[in-house]
Amino acid sequence: MHGPPLAGWLLMALSAAVGTYCLWGTRAGAAGERRAAGGDALMGLGMAVMAVPAPALDIRPWGPAALAVVFGVAALRSLGRARRHPGARTPGGEGVSSPHLHHAVGAFAMVYMSLAMAGPPAPPAPVHGGHAAAGHQPAGAPLLTGLLLLYFAVYVLRSVRGLVPVPAVAAGGPGRPAVTNACRLSMGIGMLTMLVTM
Repeated sequence: MHGPPLAGWLLMALSAAVGTYCLWGTRAGAAGERRAAGGDALMGLGMAVMAVPAPALDIRPWGPAALAVVFGVAALRSLGRARRHPGARTPGGEGVSSPHLHHAVGAFAMVYMSLAMAGPPAPPAPVHGGHAAAGHQPAGAPLLTGLLLLYFAVYVLRSVRGLVPVPAVAAGGPGRPAVTNACRLSMGIGMLTMLVTM
């Protein structure tokens, strides 16, 4: 991941925590909930691997290809599930899009970022007046990166709206769905961060 190493380490820690929580969630619930938690765990743990700053762990040449294959298979499986269950709603009941489609978009975004990582490392930034230049050469196609940024920005905003307590629900206290939605919000913010720093 490009950007400040501290941001990469923080994103890695957050993604690993979210992935681990979701992995723990695969132990209970209905079959559909366990599959969704498994998809979330894969995304969280994959994001943790990709967020490690490049100077600490450069996974080239084999890592990006392996990540692209894993997330490509996950995306195709999510698309298959979306075709079998087209009317499924998101966990908060908001929207008509299938959560499987969101998993597919997220997995395809991970494939895209993995392939962008496969390129040669960016040359060191030139130093001007004792300070390194802030910019770097962007990886990937700017249009596709922009579309993914737009998708995840809308997803994050909709997720925040879903986390605002409704009076009837607030009386019951927060439960597992609220934590799961918060984890998905964290992963959405993480995806935005990773796309911005590409």
